[in-house]
Amino acid sequence: MSRMIEPGAAIGVLGSGQLGRMFAIAARKMGYRVHTYSPDDDTPTGQVADLEVNAAYEDLDRVREFASNVKVVTFEFENVPAATTAAAAERTIVRPRGEVLHVTQNRLREKTFLQQSGFPVAPFRTVRSVTELVAALKELGCPAVLKTAGWGYDGKGQAKITDPSQADAAWQGLNTSEGVLEGFIQFEREVSVVAARGSDGEFVHYGVIDNRHQNHILDVSVAPADVPAAVTKQAIELAREVLEKLDVVGVLCVEFFLTHNHQLIINELAPRPHNSGHLTFDACVTSQFEQQLRAICGLPLGSTELLRPAAMANLLGDLWFPNTPNWGRALSIPDVKLNLYGKLAPRPGRKMGHLTAMAATQQEAIEKVIRARELLAFVGERPA
Repeated sequence: MSRMIEPGAAIGVLGSGQLGRMFAIAARKMGYRVHTYSPDDDTPTGQVADLEVNAAYEDLDRVREFASNVKVVTFEFENVPAATTAAAAERTIVRPRGEVLHVTQNRLREKTFLQQSGFPVAPFRTVRSVTELVAALKELGCPAVLKTAGWGYDGKGQAKITDPSQADAAWQGLNTSEGVLEGFIQFEREVSVVAARGSDGEFVHYGVIDNRHQNHILDVSVAPADVPAAVTKQAIELAREVLEKLDVVGVLCVEFFLTHNHQLIINELAPRPHNSGHLTFDACVTSQFEQQLRAICGLPLGSTELLRPAAMANLLGDLWFPNTPNWGRALSIPDVKLNLYGKLAPRPGRKMGHLTAMAATQQEAIEKVIRARELLAFVGERPA
């Protein structure tokens, strides 16, 4: 094991959203100080951090100064420029390594890495023009999904093509110079494995989580996923191999398509805590955020035991209109926990928080968390 970074030290976070917020809460609980760096102020992370630095990611002198004042730097989202992590690495440890971020923040690099490493992925082609897109559609057929190579999340930067005649409109709509065309996978469900790897190679995981989406945004996650034992075993082993191949120190989520004949196809990698793992904040002995802290600080990794079956439901800004959510109604269900992210302004589609419900069975947890979310929109008196 590498030298331990002990409680009391300052930890740097590149990015300042809700993932950084929950990481900072876990870190401060264990006695660490947290510094966050992003172009914004009064951010979800900054509200609970010890220090909030507001500067552009491209201001590499400020990045170096920031990194000089912490023992280790991590990140809470992928869209941090590679030059930023390289500048931070000049002054301190960066975990996961900047090379991991470089691979996973670009769909073409990520899929090429996965394919060349022998992992199961959908067939894909690189496209840099309408002409190349038309040729790729002839090879892969329709339907297919065209995606930007970089900077996409929650369904942004992608378009489904059901007929070759849509090629020109799809390419123009993406407004990019480089894209990836993927063969369409007929899947039964989407699942994920959130896992962590320590500096000494120690590996832990949170099992397989079942994910349900609405409008390309994660809506509800359930743990454990109701899948065959063989699928669970294979998904965990694939996740382990991905973290080892990338030499990850930290948390990484592997998102899968599960086909009707129980084949796993890797869809995306996220080299940080993941929305589908938010339920671990309340439902596991060690949350994914504390696990990230333990890994990057060289501490032994914690137990991932799920205390009870759990379900998480995202709270989008839509719930704030036309009325402020009725928090009392939702929390009248005793097994429901509320996490709000401190974002200053709600807007449709924006992740403002989440609810987690725990119960004796997965189905009961799902019903509780959905019912609680429905009660948020209830207009009337709060329960006594």
